[in-house]
Amino acid sequence: MIFAVKIRGIEQGQEIPVEFTCDGKNGSPEILLEGIPSGTKSLALIVEDPDAPVGLFVHWVIYGINPEVSKIEGNIEKSSRTREGFLQGKNDFGKIGYDGPCPPRGHGFHRYYFKVYALNSSPVIYELPDRKKLLGAMAGKILGQAESMGRYKR
Repeated sequence: MIFAVKIRGIEQGQEIPVEFTCDGKNGSPEILLEGIPSGTKSLALIVEDPDAPVGLFVHWVIYGINPEVSKIEGNIEKSSRTREGFLQGKNDFGKIGYDGPCPPRGHGFHRYYFKVYALNSSPVIYELPDRKKLLGAMAGKILGQAESMGRYKR
């Protein structure tokens, strides 16, 4: 089976429902994982918008996800450690956890990539990480990557 990530309510390349954005409830969507590579010890997820006016904009950094998890529930709380034991870092809004799409009005569609990484060990990070710190801690540990993309405009 191929490593894949599916976002409940967001078909690949289709529009992201308002409920997952700053115009709605701004809660994280449910994430479904399939075909996790053997030997995976932990998973990490980064959600990013490459179309932001400032360049790449990060909406969610979450890691330390148990590879036996086939589903990450929606509406994950915005804390550095979740009920499930997942760890969350800082997004580019300067907050912990998920903050959904919120592109400037009139700029057309932005793409939002949900990138999941299968790792051969758990990243060790001693401070609240952002995307760059997490990617640095994952260097040389990535067994596989899967992604899904949704679009949103205001």
